[in-house]
Amino acid sequence: MPADQTDRINSARVALGRQLRALRLDANLTQERLAERSGLDRSTIQRIEGGYNDPKFSHLFVLADALKVPLRDLMPRS
Repeated sequence: MPADQTDRINSARVALGRQLRALRLDANLTQERLAERSGLDRSTIQRIEGGYNDPKFSHLFVLADALKVPLRDLMPRS
């Protein structure tokens, strides 16, 4: 994979994590509470928010559902 493409992917991963964190805080939820609502491990949410991994589509789906937002709201604005 070209370096510029890797940089763009990394930037998007970090932006997605920031968006998830902002939505979680707007919903007045801790990572632990979001984990309970979504059925994911808190560590998974922590890694997504930190931009450390590429979340599965299924993870994004259950997170959006737990936050009561459309899936598109998890996607960072470009």
